[in-house]
Parts: sequence; structure tokens; C-alpha cells
Amino acid sequence: MQSFFTLLPDADMSAETENVRRGSSRVVQYKWWMQIALFTMFVLSGQSAATMLGRLYFNKGGKSKWMATLVQTAGFPIMFPLILMYLPSKTPSKQQITKKPSWTTLVILYMFLGVFLAVMCMLYTFGLNFLPVSTFSLICASQLAFNAFFSYFLNKQKFTPYIANSLVLLSFSSALLVFQSDSEQTAKTSKSKYIIGFVCTVAASAGYALMLSTTQFAFQKILKSQSYKVVYDMIVYQNLVASVAIVVGLFASGEWKDIGDEMNGYESGKVSYIMNLIWTAISWQIFSIGCVGLIFEVSSLFSNVISTLGIPIVPVLAVVFFHEKMNGLKVIAMLLAIWGFASYIYQHYLDDLKEKEKARIANRQVDLTEI
Repeated sequence: MQSFFTLLPDADMSAETENVRRGSSRVVQYKWWMQIALFTMFVLSGQSAATMLGRLYFNKGGKSKWMATLVQTAGFPIMFPLILMYLPSKTPSKQQITKKPSWTTLVILYMFLGVFLAVMCMLYTFGLNFLPVSTFSLICASQLAFNAFFSYFLNKQKFTPYIANSLVLLSFSSALLVFQSDSEQTAKTSKSKYIIGFVCTVAASAGYALMLSTTQFAFQKILKSQSYKVVYDMIVYQNLVASVAIVVGLFASGEWKDIGDEMNGYESGKVSYIMNLIWTAISWQIFSIGCVGLIFEVSSLFSNVISTLGIPIVPVLAVVFFHEKMNGLKVIAMLLAIWGFASYIYQHYLDDLKEKEKARIANRQVDLTEI
């Protein structure tokens, strides 16, 4: 009898320990989903605002392609406070105790990604300037297919029916935008410029997809850190190198000489011109935080899915701010995008349930071993 009662406190302690484990696991899961929601909001809001401001820049008389490219990367100084004040958001683990990459490796990595980013931004600028909005959106959606291809080989991305369904729906949602009427803008664009814009946008989409997969590969195989400092470092150094490369191009092309005249001739005035550039730069940095954060937490493919989800949002915003017409195709594109996004999120929900079940089985085995 005495031995039986002496076992009761151990049983109570075991139950209490299991409850604590479950509670802490739920907190971690809720925190993770909150982080994903925050990064998703950054991607959608930053991308939409930056694209709208970029369109406004050209509509109001902006002509410098190098300046339009520079604002996509020049907002990195707003990241400095985050680097100085960052707090690791993950519980320290054995994975953090790893050998840091050498300075040579880091310099080569950031130089490569920075120059690559500068080239991609310039190609996208040409596409945005020469192509109709709907055609540009259609080609940009192709980066999801490119990313799926690169993720399969570089990141060992697994595909499930729900993920495949999400990719198809998101691609179709953006593809529908090509059937909009852009005849006025097409008439203003020469055939040669149209071809140049098409080729540049396809190349940029493929290159951007490769850069996302390479970024995920760098997090997993080179940086190997659980701290968000590597996310901020990646954004700052990559954008710093890209900005230097673009500034060199700006002066080498001679476009810097026309910036003063462009500012004076801007339809909304000098202050509006400067504010447009500043807020475009800030919007792109908000997008970068969300994009790189999603790569760090989930995968490059998931980050691209969120980015593609935002493509149909731009035409809706154009209705509000640029007074463009809203039609059925835009509504259908939005609904398909939401459906595709929900399909991808549902797959992650299923994965989360599997992880919880594995954790429960592991905890039960530990408890049985202790007994």
C-alpha cells in the first residue's frame, strides 16, 4: 500500500509536466502563426503600395528608369534600428551553436545576391514601363512556376495535391488579368518596346524565382542561424550592394543630369515627387521584410505564393485611386487568388496537425519510459 501511494505524486507530476509541455507547445504554435500573419501583411501591403506608387511615378511624368529601380532597394537604412535592437524570436537550441560562415563567404554571398537583385529590379522596371498592366501581371505570375521548379531542386520542396492546387489557382488568377482591355496603353507602346518589355519581364520572373530559392538555400546551408538578425542582415547587405550597383548605373548612363528637370516637370510638384520616391522605397523595404521573413520561417515557395496572391489586389486598388473600371474578370481573379491561398494555408494546417500528433506520441513514449 505504501508503494502504491508513493507512486501517486509521480503520476501527478507526470500529468502536470505533460500539461506544461502542451501549453508551451501551443504558445509556440500561436506565436509562429502570428509571425506568419505579420509577414504576410508586410508582403501584401508593401508590394501593393510600392506598385501603385511606381505606377504613379510614371503617370505623373517620371521618366528615369534608373531612379525607379533605385527606390526598390535604397530604403535599407530603415533596417538599422532592427539590427541594433533585434531580439531572437526563437528559443535557443543546439542549432544555434554552429560555426559561423567566414567573412569571405558572407561577402561573396551578399555581393552575388545584391548584384542579382539590381539586375532583377532593372528588368522589372523595363517591363513595368513598356507593358500593359495586365500583361505585366500575367508574366509576373509565371515566377511562381519558376520558383516551384527551382525549389524542387535547390530546396527539396515537397508537393502535395493542396500545394499543386494552390499553384494552379494563383497562376490562373493572375492569368485572367491579361484579358482586360489595355488597348490604349498598347497603342502607345511600339512593337519593339513591347518585345523588350516582354523579354525583360520573363527574365526577371525567372531570375527572381531563382533568387528566392537561393536565399532559402543560404539560410539552410550557409547562415544556419535561428536568429532574426540573419534576416535583417540579408536585407540590408543585399540591398546595399544592389543600391551601389544601381547608383553606378545611374551616373554611367547620364540620367542623373535630367533628375532636376524631371523633378521640376513633375505634374504634382517637387514635394510630391520626393515623397513618392521616399514612400516607394519604404514600401519596398516593408515588402522585403515580409518576403525574406517568410523564406526564413517557411520556404521560398510560400513567400512567392503570398506575393502572387497580391498581384490581383493591384487592379482593385487602381479602381479606388486611379479610377479605373472594375470588371468581372478582376473579381474572379481575386476570388481564385483567395481560394489558392486558402488551399496552401490548409496544407500547412494539416502539416501542423501531423507535427502535434508526433509530439504527443513522443511525449507518451517518454512518460512510459519514466514509469
